[in-house]
Amino acid sequence: MRAQLARVDAVLVQALIAAALSFAHIHDVAVAAGQDGWKAWAYPVSVDLLLVAAWRRLRSGSAKGAAWCWFVVALAASLGANVATAGLLDLGDVPAWLCILVAGWPAVAFLGGTLLAHSAPKVADDAEVIEDQEDESETAPEPESPAQPAIEAPPDRPAVPVPAALIDHARKVAAEYHTRTGTPIDVSTLRARLGVPAPMAEAIAAHL
Repeated sequence: MRAQLARVDAVLVQALIAAALSFAHIHDVAVAAGQDGWKAWAYPVSVDLLLVAAWRRLRSGSAKGAAWCWFVVALAASLGANVATAGLLDLGDVPAWLCILVAGWPAVAFLGGTLLAHSAPKVADDAEVIEDQEDESETAPEPESPAQPAIEAPPDRPAVPVPAALIDHARKVAAEYHTRTGTPIDVSTLRARLGVPAPMAEAIAAHL
C-alpha cells in the first residue's frame, strides 16, 4: 500500500512540476507576442483545457481521430512554447508569424473544444431505444384465451328427467361459480351445491 502511494505521489509531483513549467512558458510566449495582463494567463489555461478534453475523448474510445488531432495540436502548442523559451527564440524580438499564431490560438482552441464536445456518437441513445423495445415486448399482455363454457358437460347425456326449475337454478349456481373462480363448475361441485344424487347432477350438467 505504501509503495503504491509513493508511486502515486511521485507521479503527481512530476505532473505538477511539468504543468507549472509548461504553464509559465506559454504565459511568457503570450507576453512576448503582445498579450499582456489577464490575457497572457488565459493562454496556458486554454492550451491545458484542450489537452484535457482531447485526452478524455481518447479515454472514452469514441471519435478517436478528432481526439488525436486536437491532442497533437494542443501538445504542439505546449511543446512549442517550451522550446521557444529555451533560448532558441529571441523573446525580445518575436517574429510576426508567432504573433499571428498566438493571436489566432483562441479561435483554434474554441473550435477544437466545440468539436470534441459535440462529436460523441449516439450509441447510448440507440441502446436505450433497443432496451425500451425489449421491455415493451417483455411486458406485452398475453392474448386472452377464448371464453370457456360455464360447465364442462359430460360426453354422454344420462336419460334422467330433470325439472326445468332445477335446471334454471343450476345455471345460476354454475354462472356464480364461474364468475368467482374463473373456471367452469364440475359435476361433483354442482352436485354438492344442489344436493342431488350423482345421476341427477350429471343430467343437469348435460343441460347446462
